[in-house]
Amino acid sequence: MSSLAAQEVWRVVLVEDNQATRTFLETCVKGHAQLRLAASFATLAPALAWFAEQGADLLLVDLGLPDGSGLDLMRDVRQQWPQCDMLVVSMFGDEENVLASIEAGAVGYVHKDDEAADIADTLLAVKRGASPISPMIARHLLRRMQPAAQEARRAEPAVAAPEPVSTEPDSPIVLSRREQEVLEFIARGFSYAEIARQQGITVHTVQTYIKKLYGKLAVHSRSEAVYEANRLGLLNNFGSQFKSQV
Repeated sequence: MSSLAAQEVWRVVLVEDNQATRTFLETCVKGHAQLRLAASFATLAPALAWFAEQGADLLLVDLGLPDGSGLDLMRDVRQQWPQCDMLVVSMFGDEENVLASIEAGAVGYVHKDDEAADIADTLLAVKRGASPISPMIARHLLRRMQPAAQEARRAEPAVAAPEPVSTEPDSPIVLSRREQEVLEFIARGFSYAEIARQQGITVHTVQTYIKKLYGKLAVHSRSEAVYEANRLGLLNNFGSQFKSQV
């Protein structure tokens, strides 16, 4: 049996209104043996109709479509086909769109000007459990969530009423020094290879730390990890240092 025969082939649906970009993405998908282009649409309506009848393994969707928002499609797909991993491809980089995409179920967020050679690898990485997110988007997430986390802390009463669970370590999440460092690199948008070089460890070891982080934070993607870490105040000390660099 050949190794290719043992590999899964993932069905990809594209939704992109710009013809040149759509053609580019179609070429990226068709050029990889583990990816199959199941459907390609320029507008929201036919994509909604497609997913009403059948699913896919990967959805690559633009946020700004002529007849609606890609977010509506993502919410619909998440309900009907939860096994379908969704990746946003857009020129939008503001916080509102980033957070809305995550809330709608996006596991990755890349830009249309990313390198062509990276597109297929990005799709396959998603199916392996990774969550590609660009450094710019990671910065947006950090800037957006940092004030929210600080405000939540200020809103807490000075003296909280005694609670049975307050003495238990279920709310505070304790990270090792290395896990904290890896978390901060994730928040900056570093790749696994870049984190490995910075830390002087292997990519496999980085992946091990990230799996531990995901488990402690109860998340499944980089974007969720940044969001949850900020919500829990795990990046509070890092935030001021980070903001001075961007």
